Amino acid sequence: QGFRVDVVREEEDALEFDMVGIDAAIANAFRRILLAEVPTMAVEKVFVYNNTSIVQDEILAHRLGLIPIRADPRLFEYRNQGDEEGTEIDTLQFQLKIKCSRNPQAAKESSDPNELYINHKVYSKHMTWVPLGNQPDLFPDADFRPVHDDILIAQLRPGQEIDVLMHCVKGIGKDHAKFSPVATASYRLLPDITLLQPVEDEAAELLQKCFSPGVIEVQNIKGKKVARVANARLDTFSREVFRHESLKNLVRLARVRNHYIFSVESTGILPPDVLVSEAIKILMGKCQRFLNELDSVPME
Repeated sequence: QGFRVDVVREEEDALEFDMVGIDAAIANAFRRILLAEVPTMAVEKVFVYNNTSIVQDEILAHRLGLIPIRADPRLFEYRNQGDEEGTEIDTLQFQLKIKCSRNPQAAKESSDPNELYINHKVYSKHMTWVPLGNQPDLFPDADFRPVHDDILIAQLRPGQEIDVLMHCVKGIGKDHAKFSPVATASYRLLPDITLLQPVEDEAAELLQKCFSPGVIEVQNIKGKKVARVANARLDTFSREVFRHESLKNLVRLARVRNHYIFSVESTGILPPDVLVSEAIKILMGKCQRFLNELDSVPME
Protein backbone atom coordinates (compact mmCIF):
# COMPACT_ATOMS: atom_id res chain seq x y z
CA GLN A 1 0.00 0.00 0.00
CA GLY A 2 1.20 3.49 -0.84
CA PHE A 3 4.12 2.16 -2.91
CA ARG A 4 5.86 4.75 -5.05
CA VAL A 5 9.18 5.43 -6.75
CA ASP A 6 10.63 8.96 -6.78
CA VAL A 7 13.63 9.77 -8.97
CA VAL A 8 15.81 12.24 -7.05
CA ARG A 9 18.93 12.58 -9.22
CA GLU A 10 19.62 11.25 -12.70
CA GLU A 11 22.99 11.54 -14.45
CA GLU A 12 24.59 9.77 -17.40
CA ASP A 13 25.99 6.90 -15.32
CA ALA A 14 24.34 7.41 -11.91
CA LEU A 15 20.80 7.34 -10.59
CA GLU A 16 19.42 8.08 -7.14
CA PHE A 17 15.80 7.26 -6.42
CA ASP A 18 13.49 6.50 -3.52
CA MET A 19 11.42 3.34 -3.11
CA VAL A 20 8.70 4.03 -0.58
CA GLY A 21 6.30 1.52 0.93
CA ILE A 22 8.24 -1.72 0.41
CA ASP A 23 9.65 -4.41 2.68
CA ALA A 24 13.38 -4.82 3.34
CA ALA A 25 13.35 -8.21 1.59
CA ILE A 26 12.11 -6.66 -1.66
CA ALA A 27 14.69 -3.85 -1.46
CA ASN A 28 17.50 -6.35 -0.92
CA ALA A 29 16.26 -8.65 -3.69
CA PHE A 30 16.18 -5.69 -6.07
CA ARG A 31 19.76 -4.71 -5.18
CA ARG A 32 21.06 -8.27 -5.58
CA ILE A 33 19.38 -8.60 -8.98
CA LEU A 34 21.10 -5.40 -10.09
CA LEU A 35 24.47 -6.76 -8.98
CA ALA A 36 24.21 -10.34 -10.17
CA GLU A 37 21.35 -11.04 -12.56
CA VAL A 38 21.06 -8.24 -15.11
CA PRO A 39 23.00 -9.56 -18.15
CA THR A 40 25.78 -7.77 -20.03
CA MET A 41 28.37 -8.55 -22.70
CA ALA A 42 31.99 -9.18 -21.64
CA VAL A 43 35.14 -10.83 -23.00
CA GLU A 44 34.95 -14.57 -22.28
CA LYS A 45 37.55 -16.14 -24.57
CA VAL A 46 40.90 -14.64 -25.61
CA PHE A 47 42.82 -16.27 -28.46
CA VAL A 48 46.47 -15.22 -28.12
CA TYR A 49 48.31 -15.36 -31.46
CA ASN A 50 51.30 -13.35 -30.29
CA ASN A 51 52.19 -11.76 -26.97
CA THR A 52 55.79 -10.70 -26.41
CA SER A 53 54.92 -8.11 -23.75
CA ILE A 54 55.91 -8.61 -20.11
CA VAL A 55 52.24 -9.27 -19.26
CA GLN A 56 51.56 -13.01 -19.14
CA ASP A 57 48.81 -14.42 -21.34
CA GLU A 58 46.55 -15.27 -18.38
CA ILE A 59 46.90 -11.81 -16.82
CA LEU A 60 46.30 -10.15 -20.19
CA ALA A 61 43.13 -12.23 -20.72
CA HIS A 62 41.94 -11.34 -17.22
CA ARG A 63 42.50 -7.61 -17.81
CA LEU A 64 40.67 -7.74 -21.14
CA GLY A 65 37.74 -9.55 -19.54
CA LEU A 66 37.21 -6.75 -17.02
CA ILE A 67 36.96 -4.00 -19.68
CA PRO A 68 33.27 -2.97 -19.94
CA ILE A 69 31.98 -3.34 -23.51
CA ARG A 70 29.36 -0.92 -24.84
CA ALA A 71 26.97 -3.42 -26.39
CA ASP A 72 23.27 -3.83 -25.59
CA PRO A 73 22.90 -7.39 -24.24
CA ARG A 74 19.22 -7.40 -25.22
CA LEU A 75 20.32 -7.72 -28.86
CA PHE A 76 22.09 -11.05 -28.21
CA GLU A 77 21.30 -14.57 -27.05
CA TYR A 78 23.15 -16.62 -24.44
CA ARG A 79 25.81 -18.85 -25.98
CA ASN A 80 25.02 -22.58 -25.83
CA GLN A 81 27.15 -24.58 -23.41
CA GLY A 82 29.98 -26.36 -25.21
CA ASP A 83 29.80 -24.06 -28.26
CA GLU A 84 33.40 -23.08 -28.99
CA GLU A 85 32.94 -21.04 -32.17
CA GLY A 86 30.03 -18.71 -31.46
CA THR A 87 27.65 -17.16 -33.99
CA GLU A 88 26.52 -13.68 -34.97
CA ILE A 89 23.55 -13.85 -32.57
CA ASP A 90 25.52 -14.75 -29.43
CA THR A 91 29.11 -13.48 -29.90
CA LEU A 92 30.91 -10.19 -30.45
CA GLN A 93 34.45 -10.41 -31.78
CA PHE A 94 37.19 -7.87 -31.06
CA GLN A 95 40.78 -7.73 -32.21
CA LEU A 96 43.76 -6.17 -30.49
CA LYS A 97 46.83 -6.01 -32.70
CA ILE A 98 49.56 -3.53 -31.84
CA LYS A 99 53.36 -3.35 -32.03
CA CYS A 100 55.74 -0.93 -30.36
CA SER A 101 58.56 0.74 -32.31
CA ARG A 102 61.10 3.53 -31.84
CA ASN A 103 60.19 7.03 -32.88
CA PRO A 104 62.77 8.14 -35.50
CA GLN A 105 61.85 11.80 -34.90
CA ALA A 106 62.60 11.66 -31.15
CA ALA A 107 65.35 13.93 -29.81
CA LYS A 108 68.57 12.06 -28.93
CA GLU A 109 68.81 13.48 -25.43
CA SER A 110 65.13 12.70 -24.62
CA SER A 111 64.26 10.14 -21.93
CA ASP A 112 60.47 10.47 -22.16
CA PRO A 113 58.88 7.16 -23.28
CA ASN A 114 55.99 9.09 -24.86
CA GLU A 115 58.51 10.75 -27.15
CA LEU A 116 60.92 7.85 -27.67
CA TYR A 117 58.41 5.15 -28.60
CA ILE A 118 55.36 4.70 -30.82
CA ASN A 119 52.43 2.62 -29.48
CA HIS A 120 54.21 1.93 -26.19
CA LYS A 121 50.94 2.14 -24.25
CA VAL A 122 48.16 -0.27 -25.17
CA TYR A 123 44.74 1.23 -24.45
CA SER A 124 41.21 -0.10 -24.75
CA LYS A 125 40.74 2.23 -27.75
CA HIS A 126 43.03 -0.10 -29.72
CA MET A 127 40.38 -2.83 -29.51
CA THR A 128 38.46 -2.99 -32.80
CA TRP A 129 35.19 -4.75 -33.54
CA VAL A 130 35.49 -7.56 -36.11
CA PRO A 131 31.95 -8.44 -37.35
CA LEU A 132 30.94 -12.08 -37.38
CA GLY A 133 28.75 -13.48 -40.19
CA ASN A 134 25.98 -11.06 -41.14
CA GLN A 135 26.42 -8.75 -38.12
CA PRO A 136 26.97 -5.69 -40.39
CA ASP A 137 23.41 -6.28 -41.70
CA LEU A 138 21.96 -7.16 -38.28
CA PHE A 139 23.48 -4.07 -36.60
CA PRO A 140 23.97 -1.45 -39.35
CA ASP A 141 24.17 1.47 -36.88
CA ALA A 142 26.01 -0.39 -34.12
CA ASP A 143 29.07 1.08 -32.46
CA PHE A 144 30.38 -1.85 -30.43
CA ARG A 145 33.45 -0.75 -28.47
CA PRO A 146 34.83 -0.45 -24.93
CA VAL A 147 32.92 2.02 -22.74
CA HIS A 148 36.14 3.97 -22.02
CA ASP A 149 38.93 4.51 -24.54
CA ASP A 150 41.66 5.27 -21.99
CA ILE A 151 41.84 2.00 -20.00
CA LEU A 152 45.53 1.00 -19.91
CA ILE A 153 45.94 -2.69 -20.80
CA ALA A 154 49.73 -3.05 -21.05
CA GLN A 155 52.97 -1.16 -21.73
CA LEU A 156 55.34 -2.21 -24.52
CA ARG A 157 58.91 -1.53 -25.58
CA PRO A 158 60.34 -1.57 -29.14
CA GLY A 159 59.92 -4.98 -30.79
CA GLN A 160 57.21 -6.17 -28.37
CA GLU A 161 53.73 -6.78 -29.72
CA ILE A 162 50.29 -8.06 -28.79
CA ASP A 163 48.04 -9.86 -31.27
CA VAL A 164 44.87 -11.32 -29.73
CA LEU A 165 41.30 -12.09 -30.78
CA MET A 166 38.51 -11.79 -28.21
CA HIS A 167 35.03 -13.31 -28.04
CA CYS A 168 32.46 -11.39 -25.99
CA VAL A 169 29.42 -13.32 -24.78
CA LYS A 170 26.31 -12.58 -22.75
CA GLY A 171 26.46 -13.44 -19.06
CA ILE A 172 25.40 -12.41 -15.55
CA GLY A 173 27.34 -11.25 -12.50
CA LYS A 174 26.36 -14.41 -10.61
CA ASP A 175 28.73 -16.31 -12.94
CA HIS A 176 31.56 -13.76 -12.95
CA ALA A 177 31.98 -10.21 -11.65
CA LYS A 178 32.99 -8.98 -15.14
CA PHE A 179 29.34 -9.35 -16.22
CA SER A 180 28.01 -7.13 -13.42
CA PRO A 181 26.46 -4.01 -15.02
CA VAL A 182 26.91 -1.76 -11.98
CA ALA A 183 29.95 -0.30 -10.26
CA THR A 184 27.87 0.15 -7.09
CA ALA A 185 24.26 -0.53 -6.16
CA SER A 186 23.33 0.33 -2.59
CA TYR A 187 20.41 1.44 -0.50
CA ARG A 188 19.88 3.05 2.91
CA LEU A 189 16.90 3.99 5.01
CA LEU A 190 15.78 7.62 5.03
CA PRO A 191 17.05 9.33 8.22
CA ASP A 192 14.43 10.84 10.55
CA ILE A 193 15.76 13.61 12.82
CA THR A 194 13.46 15.15 15.42
CA LEU A 195 14.30 18.07 17.70
CA LEU A 196 12.58 17.30 21.03
CA GLN A 197 12.68 20.92 22.16
CA PRO A 198 13.85 24.27 20.76
CA VAL A 199 17.62 24.58 20.29
CA GLU A 200 18.85 28.18 20.35
CA ASP A 201 21.94 30.41 20.13
CA GLU A 202 25.27 28.65 20.80
CA ALA A 203 23.59 25.25 21.13
CA ALA A 204 22.02 25.75 17.70
CA GLU A 205 25.40 26.43 16.08
CA LEU A 206 26.97 23.46 17.87
CA LEU A 207 24.10 21.24 16.72
CA GLN A 208 24.61 22.36 13.13
CA LYS A 209 28.29 21.34 13.29
CA CYS A 210 27.37 17.87 14.58
CA PHE A 211 25.61 16.96 11.33
CA SER A 212 26.54 16.84 7.67
CA PRO A 213 26.32 20.17 5.79
CA GLY A 214 22.73 21.06 4.90
CA VAL A 215 21.04 18.84 7.51
CA ILE A 216 20.54 21.49 10.23
CA GLU A 217 19.73 25.09 9.40
CA VAL A 218 20.15 27.97 11.84
CA GLN A 219 17.55 30.69 11.42
CA ASN A 220 17.42 34.16 12.97
CA ILE A 221 14.02 34.55 14.60
CA LYS A 222 13.36 37.68 16.65
CA GLY A 223 17.04 38.17 17.33
CA LYS A 224 17.60 34.56 18.39
CA LYS A 225 19.42 31.84 16.49
CA VAL A 226 17.10 28.85 16.26
CA ALA A 227 18.02 25.44 14.80
CA ARG A 228 15.66 23.46 12.59
CA VAL A 229 15.96 20.28 10.52
CA ALA A 230 16.39 21.44 6.91
CA ASN A 231 17.12 18.19 5.03
CA ALA A 232 17.44 14.96 7.03
CA ARG A 233 18.19 13.05 3.81
CA LEU A 234 21.76 14.43 3.77
CA ASP A 235 22.59 12.96 7.18
CA THR A 236 25.19 10.17 7.35
CA PHE A 237 24.33 9.06 10.91
CA SER A 238 27.68 9.96 12.43
CA ARG A 239 26.03 10.22 15.90
CA GLU A 240 28.40 13.06 16.71
CA VAL A 241 25.59 14.83 18.57
CA PHE A 242 25.65 12.20 21.36
CA ARG A 243 29.18 13.25 22.33
CA HIS A 244 27.79 16.52 23.72
CA GLU A 245 26.00 16.31 27.07
CA SER A 246 24.06 19.51 26.36
CA LEU A 247 22.63 18.17 23.08
CA LYS A 248 22.19 14.43 23.34
CA ASN A 249 18.77 14.65 25.03
CA LEU A 250 17.48 17.29 22.63
CA VAL A 251 17.58 15.17 19.45
CA ARG A 252 16.03 11.87 18.43
CA LEU A 253 17.65 9.98 15.56
CA ALA A 254 15.61 7.34 13.78
CA ARG A 255 14.98 5.93 10.32
CA VAL A 256 11.83 5.71 8.23
CA ARG A 257 11.35 1.94 8.09
CA ASN A 258 9.80 1.64 4.62
CA HIS A 259 11.59 4.47 2.78
CA TYR A 260 14.69 3.26 0.91
CA ILE A 261 17.16 5.56 -0.84
CA PHE A 262 18.77 3.68 -3.74
CA SER A 263 22.01 4.69 -5.44
CA VAL A 264 22.86 2.94 -8.71
CA GLU A 265 26.11 3.65 -10.56
CA SER A 266 26.40 2.02 -13.97
CA THR A 267 29.67 0.84 -15.51
CA GLY A 268 28.50 2.57 -18.70
CA ILE A 269 27.34 -0.54 -20.57
CA LEU A 270 23.69 0.46 -20.12
CA PRO A 271 22.17 3.67 -18.68
CA PRO A 272 21.19 3.30 -15.00
CA ASP A 273 17.48 3.85 -15.69
CA VAL A 274 17.54 0.92 -18.16
CA LEU A 275 19.31 -1.24 -15.57
CA VAL A 276 16.61 -0.46 -13.02
CA SER A 277 13.80 -1.30 -15.44
CA GLU A 278 15.54 -4.56 -16.44
CA ALA A 279 15.98 -5.48 -12.76
CA ILE A 280 12.27 -4.87 -12.15
CA LYS A 281 11.39 -7.14 -15.11
CA ILE A 282 13.63 -9.91 -13.71
CA LEU A 283 12.07 -9.54 -10.25
CA MET A 284 8.58 -9.71 -11.78
CA GLY A 285 9.61 -12.84 -13.69
CA LYS A 286 10.83 -14.46 -10.48
CA CYS A 287 7.55 -13.66 -8.72
CA GLN A 288 5.55 -15.06 -11.64
CA ARG A 289 7.57 -18.28 -11.65
CA PHE A 290 6.98 -18.65 -7.91
CA LEU A 291 3.23 -18.18 -8.36
CA ASN A 292 3.20 -20.71 -11.19
CA GLU A 293 5.02 -23.21 -8.95
CA LEU A 294 2.42 -22.69 -6.22
CA ASP A 295 -0.40 -23.25 -8.70
CA SER A 296 1.18 -26.45 -9.98
CA VAL A 297 1.49 -28.02 -6.52
CA PRO A 298 -1.71 -29.95 -5.64
CA MET A 299 -3.33 -28.70 -2.46
CA GLU A 300 -4.25 -31.33 0.13
